[in-house]
Amino acid sequence: MTLARRRELVDRRHRRLSIVRQCQLLGVSRSSLYYRPKGASQQDLSLMRELDRQYLETPSYGSKRMKASLERQGKPVSRKRVQRLTRVMGLRAIYRQPRTSQPAPEQRVYPYLLRGASITRPNQVWAADITYLPMARGFLYLVAVMDWHSRYVLAWRLSNTLEAGFCAEALREALGHGRPEVFNTDQGSQFTSREFPRCWRTAG
Repeated sequence: MTLARRRELVDRRHRRLSIVRQCQLLGVSRSSLYYRPKGASQQDLSLMRELDRQYLETPSYGSKRMKASLERQGKPVSRKRVQRLTRVMGLRAIYRQPRTSQPAPEQRVYPYLLRGASITRPNQVWAADITYLPMARGFLYLVAVMDWHSRYVLAWRLSNTLEAGFCAEALREALGHGRPEVFNTDQGSQFTSREFPRCWRTAG
């Protein structure tokens, strides 16, 4: 049972047990019953508003970069204070933790065909890759199919999971623009799964 819950069990109007005795039985300091935590200061609230705004813009910032951002706004603050306030707010820096290039077990490994190649014309080489977009809560995943010569984005899709379906949808749309000689991706499970190569075979 938490300390806070034990404090709540103290009955100040109990007829037989004094507050002192109840505190002894519950293992609660008597002085803690009368403690009232101070609310956040106006300065802390102002800093927290700025931290929240900055976090929504740059969720990858840790305490060091948050501190630098506040100081650029003329709000000098220690790094420890930034760490304390972000902890109170439940903010955690989002780094590139999702592994978007996990190979699928027992899937075929495809050869790399572009070593030393010169890309000189459209539809010679297409490429696809997945990245992630940090949101206020969680991630969205973005796949794009692009012509390497023109840098034209042929198709793209968003998904809230890393299942292969949204990659195959983007590929099917891209194939409406033509056929490449070489299609380049990493060996992630989305691209080596059954569904993605099946699109190629269906398209001939």
